Amino acid sequence: MDFIMLDLLCLHLSFLAAYIIRHGFSNPYDDKIYMSLLLCVTLVNLVLTTALNSFKNVLKRGYHIEIVATLRQDAIVVASAVMFLFILKESSNVSRTVLFLMGMIYPVVSYLTRMVWKAFLKKRLSNTWTRSLLLVSTLDKAESVVNQIKSRPTEPYRLKGLILLNQSVGLADDTLGMSSDEIPAMIEGVPVVATPENAAEYICREWVDEILFSATRLEDYSGELLNQFMEMGVTVHLCMPDSFNPYDQKQFAGRLCGMNVLTSSIRWVDGFTVMMKRLMDIIIGLLGSLITLFLAAVIGPAIYFSSPGPIFFQQVRVGKNGKKFKMYKFRSMYLDAEERKAELLDENNVKDGMMFKLDYDPRIIGCKKRSDGTIKKGMGNFIRDWSLDEFPQFINVLQGDMSVVGTRPPTVDEWEKYELHHRQRLAIKPGITGLWQVSGRSNITDFEEVVKLDAQYIANWSIGRDIKIILQTLKAVVKRDGAK
Repeated sequence: MDFIMLDLLCLHLSFLAAYIIRHGFSNPYDDKIYMSLLLCVTLVNLVLTTALNSFKNVLKRGYHIEIVATLRQDAIVVASAVMFLFILKESSNVSRTVLFLMGMIYPVVSYLTRMVWKAFLKKRLSNTWTRSLLLVSTLDKAESVVNQIKSRPTEPYRLKGLILLNQSVGLADDTLGMSSDEIPAMIEGVPVVATPENAAEYICREWVDEILFSATRLEDYSGELLNQFMEMGVTVHLCMPDSFNPYDQKQFAGRLCGMNVLTSSIRWVDGFTVMMKRLMDIIIGLLGSLITLFLAAVIGPAIYFSSPGPIFFQQVRVGKNGKKFKMYKFRSMYLDAEERKAELLDENNVKDGMMFKLDYDPRIIGCKKRSDGTIKKGMGNFIRDWSLDEFPQFINVLQGDMSVVGTRPPTVDEWEKYELHHRQRLAIKPGITGLWQVSGRSNITDFEEVVKLDAQYIANWSIGRDIKIILQTLKAVVKRDGAK
């Protein structure tokens, strides 16, 4: 929050400096247009900084990364100012010199302020390392934990020492199951200060603020030792063992119905980010639905005359966590397409039938194979090639069954064939587009590749990533169809 407020202050100071350079020592806040412009860029800067988490890990960023982040922030500010003036048609009433100077001054002031404030915070943290931390771990785990603690110099902890647990079930003997010569005196520069048997005695005579338990297996943890530490009133942190999270999911402690729980999830985001994604879905969904109405009036008659029947096609699909819903499309296939699908299963390009793709699909309206083996495309191919059949799905987005970006929803028969690890694709709302569609591998024939890309998207999801995929989707459609 400190960095957000400082960045906003830098923005206002840069704007004020630019205004004074151009117009002299007058008050820009008295000018209605300039004041409105400043409020606009301030709001845009604040919303995007919060939504994109622009200052995440800011204390760990180097000079080059910080320069790139500052210039990106500056570009957003200048672009929003230009857009604001364009929309209000007030560009003639605002000096271009002010915008130019603000765009030049702001990144310099912001960058210098960030670096000075980071240096101040790091120095303050280094002077407040007053919390001594005692690590309790197993021999095979201790080295990696010590290195991880040392890799975070901004954390206010000083490793006091290390207590080694036994590698077998239960606590060790006085020698930790090894001879005294085999017990290391130091691991990665941290001394082994006690055994589990004399740990309580050590803590009673030494200064220990907090204790961190980190072991490989759940059975390595000792309830007796934990009780001793908590009885002394020492703060105890308990890391879940690796065996408790074999799939490397995100984990955090919380409360559920009045109970203390440990939550595991492939991806967990805060409520504000979820709200921003839903807001983006609604805005794009409304625009897409309006385009759908226009397309229905334009291509609807063409669909009907090519294949008499409804112009819309609806099919039951499986969405988030197995919830079934009706997905809408413009009809690009003949009315008996579902019945004819069984006849074409042997020609499916995707092995195991987890998805359905054909080189030549006779179910598509107007699609025929000539005597020489070439394929004559029809009305249905045109709709599919230009992705026009997807537009009614924006109605699903408004209804909340789908998102603009996500994983493709499987049909019921595909879903019934899923193995356990395939179902992670349904951990989020399905989308009109997604990572594997824009990754250059939308024509893949190995379903495991699809699952891998979908899992990668879910684990690394963000608003910025969604915007990037949307832009890549538009680019892919234009490039693909421009080459036809």
